[in-house]
Amino acid sequence: MTDQDRHADAAEQARIVALALPYLRRYAGATIVVKYGGHAMGEDTLADEFGRDIALLKQVGINPVVVHGGGPQINSMLQRLAIQSTFVDGLRVTDAAMVEVVEMVLAGTVNKMVAGLINRAGALAVGICGKDGGLIRARKLTRTRRDPQSAIEQALDLGYVGEPEHVDVRVIHALTGAGLIPVIAPVGVGADGATYNINADTVAGAIAGALGANRLLMLTDVPGVLDRDGQLIPELTVAEIDAMRADGTISGGMIPKVETCLAAVRQGVKGATIVDGRVHHACLLELFTEGGIGTLIHA
Repeated sequence: MTDQDRHADAAEQARIVALALPYLRRYAGATIVVKYGGHAMGEDTLADEFGRDIALLKQVGINPVVVHGGGPQINSMLQRLAIQSTFVDGLRVTDAAMVEVVEMVLAGTVNKMVAGLINRAGALAVGICGKDGGLIRARKLTRTRRDPQSAIEQALDLGYVGEPEHVDVRVIHALTGAGLIPVIAPVGVGADGATYNINADTVAGAIAGALGANRLLMLTDVPGVLDRDGQLIPELTVAEIDAMRADGTISGGMIPKVETCLAAVRQGVKGATIVDGRVHHACLLELFTEGGIGTLIHA
């Protein structure tokens, strides 16, 4: 590379930093909750980039809070232990033996792996789960299914699958106030002390709402909400989402993600975005470019 080429590269880097200045000002001191999972977690290059991006957010004065999933890692461990999984409406039926494995994988192996990505990038991340400091008090998740023959609603027992009943953010404030980045595994504790496996999207939304976060970023394996022609919709209001659900534009697996974003916005989060985590530096592109790269949902 010639000196001229090096100078051109340096000038381009300086230009990019300058363009980011308005966004750095916008989010200075802001709390950003990031749900991390899917393909972005399983691919080494994307994982390393994620760790660096979260460390960068902290470095420029933003308070990131990371909530992670770990379904593939749980599946792998269950296969090694010859434990059969059963799913109902996308939720893993979790008995007493399985919840021990879930906690071991989510709050152990995966949690420390994600915290390690950020630590290696130069920030200070601490891995915790919803049981630590009473962060997430959970209740048993109830689901019903209509019998196709009798049309009678039947209660489904999902075992130790839960949903957040209350989020106590004091432990998060303690960590962020000390300059640390919380990395949270979606495991909660019931009033009776039982451990519950909770959907990571749901936990991220509940934590964002309890914190009154500026933004919730949901990293997924899709670009965002698509219209009937398969084109990305960059921005949606609550009213527009209701109409799109009614006409079937929003359907299938996108419904629970949108519902999580809606719940967070209704609790005071300024904006929740469904972002394609397979895109390199997805978090930075969403926060520091005009319009971002995903679907922003707001009031």
